[in-house]
Amino acid sequence: MKKSENTDRFLIPSVTILVFLFLWEVLARVLQVPVNILPGPLRIGWQFVLSLPQMLPHLQLTLFTAVTGLLLSLIIGLLAGALMDRVRFFKKALYPFMVISQTVPIIFIYPLLVIWFGFGLFPKILVVIIVCFFPICVNVVDGLAGVDPELVDLFRSMKAPGWRTFFWVRLPSAMPQFFSGLKISASYAVIGAVVAEWLGAKQGVAVFMIRSFKSFATDKVFASILLIIISSLVLMGLVLLAERLVISWNFRRKGQKSI
Repeated sequence: MKKSENTDRFLIPSVTILVFLFLWEVLARVLQVPVNILPGPLRIGWQFVLSLPQMLPHLQLTLFTAVTGLLLSLIIGLLAGALMDRVRFFKKALYPFMVISQTVPIIFIYPLLVIWFGFGLFPKILVVIIVCFFPICVNVVDGLAGVDPELVDLFRSMKAPGWRTFFWVRLPSAMPQFFSGLKISASYAVIGAVVAEWLGAKQGVAVFMIRSFKSFATDKVFASILLIIISSLVLMGLVLLAERLVISWNFRRKGQKSI
């Protein structure tokens, strides 16, 4: 049964994507859509291969911004989530500001960051932190709040210190929720970095995309989009790998339930 579920999980999306690309290519050729309007997948793939040497230097800076912002979001989200769980005052005081930070479009926040910190790398990393921080922190808070109270009472009855209860019971129990938030943030990290570069940068994938857009090289625009998608998927894959290594017990428990 587990093998069938894994097959469906990967086979159905793969077939769907292949069918979509096939229909796209056929329609582009049959309707003879101009290349500068909508190139076919084969042309985009070929242009991706040709443009990759040009895009790699831009990608390095974009990935550095995305990964740095994601790692800082991870640290800040864990610390803030733990603090909000331990001290109810901080949860009531900070939670509204966290929600507000997600309601304001990032394109309105970034000009302020530029005014305060300039056009360097720091405001771009801040954009990624703003985008990625909320899912991590909220899932940590929810995960810590959903810990089995009987386990906590057991440790208290054994007169275990509060820090030991936190690290041995509460934090491990919150890890599945934490990784759920981290996966969401990982999917946002590269996008956040690209948006920041789009609003003002000298190098990055967004800069390559803007140059291609201004020269009406639509296939190169699609190639840069494909590069963003691949980068996001790789980053997501690394988070999934870390999840399987850190909380492998959770996957074994799911496997036992599915049998």
